[in-house]
Amino acid sequence: MTQMTLPPTIEIIPANAPFSEGQRLWLNGFLVGMLGLDGSTALSPIENGVMLGPQGDGDDGEAPWHDPAMAIADRMKLAEGRPLRRRMMAAMAQQDCGQCGYNCADYSDSIANKSEARLNLCAPGGKETARMLKQLFEEVDKVPAAKPAAGAAAVASAPAAPEVKAAPGRARENPAEATFLSRHLLNKGASEKETYHVEFDLSESKLDYVVGDSFGVFARNDLGLVDQIIALLGASHTTKVNNKTLREALVEDVSLSPAPDKLFELLSFITGGAQREKARALAQGEDPDGDAATLDVMAALQKFSGTRPHPEAFVEALEPLQPRLYSISSSHNATPGKLSLTVDSVRYVIGKRKRVGVASTFLGERINEGDKLKVYVQKAHGFGLPEDPKIPVIMIGPGTGIAPFRAFLLDRKATGAQGKNWLFFGHQRSDCDFFYRDELNAMKTSGLLTRLSLAWSRDGEKKFYVQDRMRELGREVWTWLAEGAHLYICGDAKRMAKDVERALVDIVAQFGARSTDEAVSFVADLKKKGRFQADVY
Repeated sequence: MTQMTLPPTIEIIPANAPFSEGQRLWLNGFLVGMLGLDGSTALSPIENGVMLGPQGDGDDGEAPWHDPAMAIADRMKLAEGRPLRRRMMAAMAQQDCGQCGYNCADYSDSIANKSEARLNLCAPGGKETARMLKQLFEEVDKVPAAKPAAGAAAVASAPAAPEVKAAPGRARENPAEATFLSRHLLNKGASEKETYHVEFDLSESKLDYVVGDSFGVFARNDLGLVDQIIALLGASHTTKVNNKTLREALVEDVSLSPAPDKLFELLSFITGGAQREKARALAQGEDPDGDAATLDVMAALQKFSGTRPHPEAFVEALEPLQPRLYSISSSHNATPGKLSLTVDSVRYVIGKRKRVGVASTFLGERINEGDKLKVYVQKAHGFGLPEDPKIPVIMIGPGTGIAPFRAFLLDRKATGAQGKNWLFFGHQRSDCDFFYRDELNAMKTSGLLTRLSLAWSRDGEKKFYVQDRMRELGREVWTWLAEGAHLYICGDAKRMAKDVERALVDIVAQFGARSTDEAVSFVADLKKKGRFQADVY
């Protein structure tokens, strides 16, 4: 084979890559020729011997199931006939939230190639994702290995690059410490919500971040709930489990939220008769009594009262307590060394028992000023301000969805960005749920916030949402888009985000003089170009 030479300006494989000089030159030449970077015509996948798909398994790379609003049954239907790794991707909650430490495609690839053994990291997907991944994982050893692409032999024969551990605070596997500074309630009066502005000191960890990033928080379980569970076990809180007391293990290490299948398996071993059959059915994802969706760990113990698993076996049957991710609502450029979140405290009642969100109430009431906690910064996956500071931005963030857009505005102020800024914000009531009212009004007065459009769903007889306000101002929205504006959504994936996108399609059709199909294509093109970005949950 004739060795191809490279112009000195084209360096795809860096000099410090873990290849010999000959291997590096060959790979550089191969990639330049394949991609057409030397002025030649780029080779098709068939011409250069590479099968379709990054793993040579015939996949076309498209992921129509990658929609956070789509039910898992619909996602799996779309993925039928695709390679195993792609069906695993469809099983996930499709938010690329990073909470698992991956994006959805990389997590599924890692499970399929056995480099990741944990099947329960998709927090948004919960039990239904874990069950489907477990089912799909049974196929792993039945799937033949994909044929290597041309040139892969040279890569495979090179020494493996040493695994680089992320710096402290840059990944969930290696968190840093932050200091909790303060919280203050953002709601007023008779609000039905309980939302806090929460601040942290990052100076000791020296962590920084970019607006659009998320903040991972390792919360702790409520001590009152833990002690009730210990009482149901009939155990002592000082019982040793994994070199900790039972109380410490239940507070710090395991999830007490939805009861996992393994817990029902354990309960089936230590009970009998109808109770055993019921526990087995629950472990298989069945719902014999119609209450499976409401069974957290405490409710499961109450349902099978009198069964007292050994504390160590009990803890082993539970899922690890996962960190929670929150959109950052501050700018490092504006307040270096400090970081803030906008957090809704989750509280609800099932039966007669009050239940709470683990991290939201941890931040809203249980952590004290000056306390340390484990944290990390999760880099944004395709969500951030445009590189050109002159580009206008339209931000749609009702409720806590305002968080990243407060950060955007503070950052644009700190950096002197000249682009126009338009914020759509909404909530239930204007008198008690107008988060950051004084701050936003000051931004509007100063000219930083070019437009502030509000929508209150409970102020009038008819509910009125941000998407309704968008339609009302559709001509101006279209004008901004025609001027090159980037549009952002943050908030609920299943309702708000889809309603906003539908409104956007209608606006493009009406004021851009397009058919509905053309408007849908226009919005899809905005997404491909990075001009329409979403941070949804």
